[in-house]
Parts: sequence; C-alpha cells; structure tokens
Amino acid sequence: MLTKKQIQLLEFIQKRMVRDGVPPSFDEMKDALDLRSKSGIHRLVTALEERGFIRRLPHRARALEVLRLPDALAHLASPTTPEVDKPAFVPRVISNSRPARPRGAMTVVDSPAVQVPLMGRIAAGVPIEAISEVSHHVAVPGTMLAGREHHYALEVTGDSMIEAGINDGDVVVIREQDTAETGDIIVALVDNQEATLKRYRRKGAMIALEAANPAYETRLFPEDRVRIQGRLVGLIRSY
Repeated sequence: MLTKKQIQLLEFIQKRMVRDGVPPSFDEMKDALDLRSKSGIHRLVTALEERGFIRRLPHRARALEVLRLPDALAHLASPTTPEVDKPAFVPRVISNSRPARPRGAMTVVDSPAVQVPLMGRIAAGVPIEAISEVSHHVAVPGTMLAGREHHYALEVTGDSMIEAGINDGDVVVIREQDTAETGDIIVALVDNQEATLKRYRRKGAMIALEAANPAYETRLFPEDRVRIQGRLVGLIRSY
C-alpha cells in the first residue's frame, strides 16, 4: 500500500511522462510535492522502486520509468505505461542501434515516417549561435508529431538537460510555436542571436531558462529578450 506522498509523486511523474515524454527533474518533483529538500524525493523514489512501480534507467542521470500504476491512478494509464511483466521502454523516444548519430532516414515499425528538417545543433548548456539553416532531414514516426503544426529537429550538444533524459548527441524533435507553459522544455532564442534548449518558467516580467543539471545555473532574462521558437515533443537517440 502506498502512502499519500508516494501516490502524489507517482501521479506527477506519470502526467509529465505522458505530456512531455521525459520524466521531471528532482527539483520539479520537490516543488510539486512542496518538500523542502530533494532528499525526501530520493526516499519516495526509492520506495516506489522497491515496490515495483517505477525503475531508474541505467546510464541516464536520475531518469525514471513508470512500470505500473496503482488502482487509484488507473485513469492515468496510457499505451506508454508498460505492464510490470512486459519489456519497459521510454515513451516517445526512438532508439537507433547504429553507432553513428542519426543521419538521414531510419525504420520505425508500424508508424509512418515523416521527414522533418534537422536545423543543426543546439546547446543544452550555455546558449550558442542561433540555428537557421536546414542541414538535412531525418525521418520520425508520425505518432511523435502533434497535429498539423510544423516540426523540426535539432542535435543536442552539452549535458545541462541530462536530468530531463536529454543527453549530448540526442536529436530532439520540436513543435514550432511561440508560446509555452511553465515547465515546458523549449527552444529559446535570446537577444535574437543565441539559441538554447531549456525548461521555461515565468517569474513576473522575467523569463527563467532552467537547466536540468545542478551544475548549471538558471538564467533570468527580461521577457523582451527571449523568443520561444518551439516546444520539445520527442527524442531520437543513437547507441
């Protein structure tokens, strides 16, 4: 039997996985449950893992996967929530077994491929020069794309989003849009010349671009210095 806090945490993780395809950071879990420190989150995560509701993914800093849900959260179940006795996977992430990073088309079973322009590289650390030219196209499953909105892809450099499950060398799929909600992972254009991949938060008249790695500081900008270029909807990874 789970405690109230354990159920709240599992519900928060599952909702974020369904919405973003990546788990929330430990800081976000702490804020969501109104805890004073991340040590409480560590204890809750360990308890959920010991009871078989979640597991920590190897080789990915603090990345989590929901294995099953209690009856109290059955309404949150989705096709991306595996049963405990079935092979688990990370939702909305397409893995490529080739040693090279994704370049060109790839085969995705039972999902029509859609060609998406790969615009180049984007920093998941300190912002780099904005990307504006298409280098080539990559094929992604149509189920990863949202509606008829325009999408594009970027190759990630840096490790500042590693606790959100985004590693150096990953290719992120972005839905082009100019608005975001607090907590969204976005492509932000700073001063019309620097682009970065960060979690978006609004603090009054200021915009916070938040990393998912404690080694990086949150950057604050006046709202007129930041333009939202799109929101993360998927991830392609090479092994």
